Amino acid sequence: MDRAGDVRERERGLDRVLTFVDAVVAIAITLLVLPLAELAPEVGDGSVTDLLREHDDELLAFLLSFVVIAQLWFAQHHVVDSLVVQDPLVVRLLMLWLLTIVLLPFPTSLVAEAPEQAATKVLYIGTMTVSALVLASVAWRMRRVPAIRDSDPGPDPLMSGATVVAFVLALVITLAVPATTYWPLLLLFLADPAARALRRASGSGSPPARVGR
Repeated sequence: MDRAGDVRERERGLDRVLTFVDAVVAIAITLLVLPLAELAPEVGDGSVTDLLREHDDELLAFLLSFVVIAQLWFAQHHVVDSLVVQDPLVVRLLMLWLLTIVLLPFPTSLVAEAPEQAATKVLYIGTMTVSALVLASVAWRMRRVPAIRDSDPGPDPLMSGATVVAFVLALVITLAVPATTYWPLLLLFLADPAARALRRASGSGSPPARVGR
């Protein structure tokens, strides 16, 4: 097989990997709602409003985890958007990232049952932190190996790093000030604006436009 044919084969393999990643994320995010579906029989002759009020912790945990997994998926999609050649290290990192996503429904259930315990917060936000850290590693690898992408200079590690910092800060705040519960996770939405501001302050300007696959 010539080199061009070999590259095309690797690209088909990469497409299968990325399709698998998307499918697993879709399953994981769907699993989050299963505990809520099991609450429906509890209504009986009572009020739906009362049921929702009694299980507001479960609802909050579901909504929060849904938003976080969606944000992590968008971040993953952004990082690998320019990836065109299958790289063994990137694939391994993506599998590790999937592990954090698949694991997340478990600490989500703990948030509903024991939200105030420090161990719950460490496991819940810690899983998210590891997930973001793995994505930062993927961005670093792609930036270091230009041959596996079709854009220049590649994913911005600063953006991925800002997400990691946001999760770490959220964990520190929620442990130091328990009354904040899980609201510090909203810092996640400040990660990208903060990274852009830092880039402008350093004089590096805006990242180059990505080249579509």
